[in-house]
Amino acid sequence: MVQVKICGVNSPAAADAASAAGADFAGFVFYPPSPRHVEYAQAASLTARLRGRCRVVALFVDATDAEIAAGIEAGSPDFLQLHGQETPGRIAAIRNRFGIPLIKAIPIADINDLALATAYEQVSDMLLFDAKAPAGASRPGGHGAAFDWQVLQGRTFSRPWLLSGGLTAENVARAIRACDAPGVDCSSGVESAPGIKEPNLIRAFTEAARTAELAGALA
Repeated sequence: MVQVKICGVNSPAAADAASAAGADFAGFVFYPPSPRHVEYAQAASLTARLRGRCRVVALFVDATDAEIAAGIEAGSPDFLQLHGQETPGRIAAIRNRFGIPLIKAIPIADINDLALATAYEQVSDMLLFDAKAPAGASRPGGHGAAFDWQVLQGRTFSRPWLLSGGLTAENVARAIRACDAPGVDCSSGVESAPGIKEPNLIRAFTEAARTAELAGALA
């Protein structure tokens, strides 16, 4: 079954929409430069709404151990997502210290960037392929940009993976078909403005991903 992750959940309405739509993962962003950043108390409240309905993912960008520990205490996440320039060694150290499964985001501009996956899949539990941020960007993701999904066509990895970057309800089925993605991740594509999640867009995105899965099964 295609996995669906809604990232940047930062309101009760967004949390409820993600769980009601049947999303598999709901992500919180602990990164102040992001318009989707959540404070620790807010994360604790949202986790209470999601627990048992979606797996909770806490996203960090080049965070210290203290910052990660504070996010874990607040959100009790099922996964940590590391979206910065963390090295494979840093990934391994975080996993060993906190004992929580890790998702490592890998920025992709062209096929050559896939070489990064080899080192990271040895120390991560899941990979996330996202569009590389534009030059000078203040944050590594959430820009609504896509990369050429076909660079992933026919590729196999030793870990499960998610496709991210520029996905919307309108293009997610095409993206899944382009690279046989086993999972998809969406943030800006379910917003009316940066950081403002729209429940109807969350529902539409999840339904479109599930419909693409069903179409593939019937083909």
